[in-house]
Amino acid sequence: MRGWPLIRAWTILVYTFMFLPVAVVILLAFNANQFGAFPMTGFSFRWFVALWENDAIVRAFQTSLTLGLLTAIISTTIGVLASLALVRYDFPGKNSISTLLIAPILVPEVVLAVSLLLFLQMLNVPKSFFLLLMGHVIFTLPFVVLVVQARLVAVKKDYEEAARSLGASPIQAFFQITLPLIMPAVMAGGLFAFTISFDDITGTLFWKPGGVETVPTQIFAMLRNSISPEINALGAVMIMLTTGLPLIGIAVARWSAARRAK
Repeated sequence: MRGWPLIRAWTILVYTFMFLPVAVVILLAFNANQFGAFPMTGFSFRWFVALWENDAIVRAFQTSLTLGLLTAIISTTIGVLASLALVRYDFPGKNSISTLLIAPILVPEVVLAVSLLLFLQMLNVPKSFFLLLMGHVIFTLPFVVLVVQARLVAVKKDYEEAARSLGASPIQAFFQITLPLIMPAVMAGGLFAFTISFDDITGTLFWKPGGVETVPTQIFAMLRNSISPEINALGAVMIMLTTGLPLIGIAVARWSAARRAK
């Protein structure tokens, strides 16, 4: 029992060390001073207005949103179908396919990025937005599969069989029975895929074609020249977006579960 206060204090110090820089970035985003540093000279939204007026940043946001949404849609669709096949059916090579789907999580992202780039260069496939999209799908798909599988295992197959016995086709049973039951996991997997894609920089640097910038790569490019207060504002927007969406997803999932419980 004597060690608990020390463990508690150490835990607080670790979390403070992790999240204090994030809080500083958000705070400095509202600094009226043209230098993004302390002491603050006032509270202002000028740097957020400057972001909106910066065409390069707006294009980067549009690219990141498009890429994130497409990644979420494709990864979620494939992830749900793959999870359904792995949980509900037995077939040759099932364990190998399951391992293959989860493998991108086990491989360092920089290794995965370089490997995919070298493989496509060997096939004389040029960099393109499609290559960037497929790279993000490969990297986010395991997260969707793991989340949906965990939920699908808890859903008894008896519900689907009951629907089938009442005359529903397999597709009708899936959309009317199975999908509503696993919808919180599907939404969570989609949000995971979107936030990971939106926030990714390692793979994006290797896969993106020339002239295409996402928000993380735009921040990286801006940091090469100077530390502008716009970077703090852009970082604050990214932090709020990538943390706000999962929180909204959790709230919606809990609301949905409470509604079904009634």
